[in-house]
Amino acid sequence: MKPMTELHLAILRRHMVEVIALQADLMSEEIGKATLGERVLDAMRRVRRHLFVPPELAAMAYHDTPLPIGFDKTVSQPFICALMTDLLDPQPHEGVLEVGTGLGYQAAVLAELAHQVWTIEMVEEFASYAEARLTQLGYRNVALRVGDGTRGWTEHAPFAKIMVTAAAEQLPAALLEQLAPGGRMVLPLGPEEIQQLTVIDKADDGQIRTRSVIPVRFGTLETVI
Repeated sequence: MKPMTELHLAILRRHMVEVIALQADLMSEEIGKATLGERVLDAMRRVRRHLFVPPELAAMAYHDTPLPIGFDKTVSQPFICALMTDLLDPQPHEGVLEVGTGLGYQAAVLAELAHQVWTIEMVEEFASYAEARLTQLGYRNVALRVGDGTRGWTEHAPFAKIMVTAAAEQLPAALLEQLAPGGRMVLPLGPEEIQQLTVIDKADDGQIRTRSVIPVRFGTLETVI
């Protein structure tokens, strides 16, 4: 069998987005809407997921499934990536903090939608790969650093939006503090067996409103002691 070309991969990417839209429709009662935003779906069509997974898994990049990326970590299922992005609702004028870069796929999706993305990764090997790949693809609105994401990135705070791509048993206090009034955070919240994808809204007066969306299963958010 001959190798897949960019044309083949683009067809698979469009099919992936169709599956995401179908999933959203099937889960409309749980997520509170029948369709995800068209801006988010367009970003999912544009970002080449096969460039953000290990090369040997490129042929599987557009399956609606998480994929291993090393160090017992995965890149999230495309539907979950799209749903979290839709719930976060990043706007073209906003700055977004991402905690947990991995190989950079979610950061690329966010960069398609927001003015600036700051992303933090604990694993140096992931950070090096992601930074090189994002630079190669021309994402000049992404800044990356290696470190403990639970501490946020004070120098660039406050953030209009924050996305956490690993599960925290409790909401990290530093991230909540660095969330701007009127801002929103999306993260998996709870212990491993009962994680819920959760939306945190911070009102202009600092009041916090929390909404659980669907059960999920993520790796645990790591911290530096």
